[in-house]
Amino acid sequence: MVRVLLADDQQLVRAGFRLVLAAEPDIEVVAEASDGAQAVSAARRLRPDVTLMDIRMPKLDGIAATRQLTADTRPATRVVVLTTFDVDSYVYDALRAGASGFLLKSASPEELVRAIRVVASGEALLDPAVTRRVIEAFSRTRAAPDPSPEFATLTDREREVFTLLARGLSNAELAARLFVSEATVKTHVARLLTKLGLRDRVQAVVYAHERGIVSSHEG
Repeated sequence: MVRVLLADDQQLVRAGFRLVLAAEPDIEVVAEASDGAQAVSAARRLRPDVTLMDIRMPKLDGIAATRQLTADTRPATRVVVLTTFDVDSYVYDALRAGASGFLLKSASPEELVRAIRVVASGEALLDPAVTRRVIEAFSRTRAAPDPSPEFATLTDREREVFTLLARGLSNAELAARLFVSEATVKTHVARLLTKLGLRDRVQAVVYAHERGIVSSHEG
């Protein structure tokens, strides 16, 4: 059972999400929050698998709430940021804060359910409609290339996987490109994320583009 916390300042929005999720036998809404402070408190108390976090909320906005939760020594939850605003800066700030995904509120019920399952399984989610612009934003704002010392510990194959992953390739696409099995790709991805101290694929994209390891203008 995937346990979910709904954080949105609009009661009707929360009610709509709850109605959609109630139809899923493997998803349970364990609590609701109407502001960011409530969301942080509830997530730390209940430790849901996933928190659906609105960006614009009173007392503490969704970005700040996400940052607090992901800064915990043992993160209580994985965050999917939801918003009506398809704006690069919101996406960028959400991912920098540690969100595992970003989804527009205009997404279909099926997309919402899929997002929860994907993130709960330990993967990262980024709405395909905004992926390219987010990557370009990383490239525009990054400083000079400055990989961390940990990057030097990657093997040549892990660096190759990392570069392709950071350009948005899925495990299946990576396997086809590298002529290996998806299981092998998953092993490489898990190892390189551990070596770099990254939580998931979204954080890998942030790392790669901010440090100039890959560019949005590359193939």
